[in-house]
Amino acid sequence: MIGFLVFMAVSLLATVLPFTIKSHRVTRASSVMGSLAAAALLYSGIVSFFIHSWSLNLWFLQGWGFLVVGEPRLSAFFILITGLVFLPVSWFSPAYLKRLHGHYDLRYFSLLYHVLMMAIVLTFLAQDVITFLFAWEIMSIASYLAVNFEHLHDSHTQAGYMMLGASEAGFLLTLGAWLPLIDVSHSIDFSAIQVASAQYHSASLGLGWAVMLCSFFGFGVKAGLFPSMSWLPRAHPAAPANFSAILSGVILNLGIYGIIEINAVLWPIHDPLQGLLILVIGSVTALIGILYASTENHLKRMLAHSSIENMGLITTALGAMFAFRADHLPELAWIAGVAALYQILNHSVYKSLLFLGVGWIDVSTGDLEMDRLGGLARLMPWTSVFMLVGVMAISALPPFNGFISEWLIIQSLLRSVVLKSTIDQVIFAFSGVIVALTAGLAATAFIKLYGMVFLGRGRSPGATNAHEAGHGPRWALGMLALGCLILGVTPTYVATGLSFLAVELAQGGTQSGLIPAFFSPQHLPQALARTFGPLGAELGSHILPGPGLVFLYQSPKPLQNVVFASSPSYLAIAMAILLGLVYVVIRIAKRHKQIVRHEPWQGGVKELPADAHYTATGFSNPIVVIFRAILRPYQPVEHEQFSAAHFHTMVRREVRESYVVDRLVFFPLATLVQSAAQMLARIHHGKINVYIAYALITLLLAISLSLWVVP
Repeated sequence: MIGFLVFMAVSLLATVLPFTIKSHRVTRASSVMGSLAAAALLYSGIVSFFIHSWSLNLWFLQGWGFLVVGEPRLSAFFILITGLVFLPVSWFSPAYLKRLHGHYDLRYFSLLYHVLMMAIVLTFLAQDVITFLFAWEIMSIASYLAVNFEHLHDSHTQAGYMMLGASEAGFLLTLGAWLPLIDVSHSIDFSAIQVASAQYHSASLGLGWAVMLCSFFGFGVKAGLFPSMSWLPRAHPAAPANFSAILSGVILNLGIYGIIEINAVLWPIHDPLQGLLILVIGSVTALIGILYASTENHLKRMLAHSSIENMGLITTALGAMFAFRADHLPELAWIAGVAALYQILNHSVYKSLLFLGVGWIDVSTGDLEMDRLGGLARLMPWTSVFMLVGVMAISALPPFNGFISEWLIIQSLLRSVVLKSTIDQVIFAFSGVIVALTAGLAATAFIKLYGMVFLGRGRSPGATNAHEAGHGPRWALGMLALGCLILGVTPTYVATGLSFLAVELAQGGTQSGLIPAFFSPQHLPQALARTFGPLGAELGSHILPGPGLVFLYQSPKPLQNVVFASSPSYLAIAMAILLGLVYVVIRIAKRHKQIVRHEPWQGGVKELPADAHYTATGFSNPIVVIFRAILRPYQPVEHEQFSAAHFHTMVRREVRESYVVDRLVFFPLATLVQSAAQMLARIHHGKINVYIAYALITLLLAISLSLWVVP
């Protein structure tokens, strides 16, 4: 509780401090206060996750009970991630905000920054419905104001309104889950709802489906899940880059938190079909997101679509966890739960790194279109290295963190062979194929990002005159890049920490089912020790603590065959050794002049012009061609008009962006509503006799209905 109280004190002070100091010191003061607040969150999250939780009664609400905040392990996990994101963002912000000085009030930015941080934290800590909904609304309004901070641009204002509208629609839909839970438990307290679920859940299958559907699709709006994902690629380009990092690294997690809180804690899912539905929607979301990311050339929009993809991967793992748990397979549910939690953590770290890196590219070049960038590795070497780490991490390449979480997701999906229903196995296999395709397309998309932005030659004056980041942004990017490496080379320790929460969510499972005790051979089956010991599975047992550095899953008894195994830690060591050997060989060869550097051959000319180099549009064109029939990202629209009284009709043709979800879901709904409105409009014709007839018919229908309902 001490960490939370310190955080609140620092954040409240930070909302007042900017209005008491000189304007040129506002960003620095906000950075210091934000760093202190984030450090307090890290302390609070670590203590509550690993040692003990806490709760605090705020005040008594007549007729409802106490409003409560607390930090159980699930809340502590998301609080920890929130601190991990806000700390580097606070370091990054002063240098980034210099470009806005003189155009916008940075005192207002500081106020908004800390109010948003407090609203997010209060949402995670709320332990009753009223506090949760209140904090959620404050967070939604603050998020809208953050996206709309550069309000002098009309497109930013429109994106902010769209985000706010989507958020409020999701909020109203979640009420369809909260209100039945309050009615059944006769309380707003989360603990009372959880107790009531054990008594009423099995007897009310319809209520369970209603709660699941309303909570999943309502919170799915905030997470950017299908079908309510189109607001996200519009909001990211409008928001400042430091807010974009918070939006992807923290705010999207609020939607995932809401889904987990209701469907795994308060009113746990018991029907495998519900888990399968979540699984399918997650995989479809991931595929749509990465397809658009692969064809997008604007850096922020590309990363926004990638966030949609990652939210889809997380949801896919959660769906697998729910399905396995409902089928009474706790070990597999535990593995899927660890994969989901690991992916949440990884996405927050590497996506924050990428958005901050893109933000500095914007500051340095004034451009975010990949076709006009290039050659930045020479001018921005530190940013280039840190962005390379982020690109490799999000592409699921070892030794960085994205590899192990996506590998665990795929492995958990492949265990569908143990399910009893053939239909369930097919659905799992379908989702596994989509996740594998998503992983391949992600690597393609981010190869394009790094190659077109940092390699080659600059294709615009901004790219050729770029400059490196200062100390603050460099420290922020370096911290996040180091986080990607640590989470990637020590996955067994991370999974061991996450196992405490995964056991609660999966309602079973043990750490030894995935991380065998190679560092404690007396607890290890002799067959495993004989097979994997000579391969180095016990390497480091006299130096490192814990059970070992190997992920290994065995089939149930009596066979106990090894189903899958991996060790990213040993793989990282092997990669480092190989890279070191390659470096030594190259140095020796250069010393003996066996390797000679020459100017590159460029088609017989001395130097190719910048506009003749390969562009991002050309790189992604094969994907556009292959998937154009499915996505149709752009749709031609024709407008007919008369140019003059005696001339033929002039047809003006333009191409508008057409998002696949809007085209398949929301446009038909809008057309249906408009048609219904036009039909209803016909009854307004001004004839008083007909209006009297309407009133008479309505009265007769009301009387007939009352006689039928009341015996």
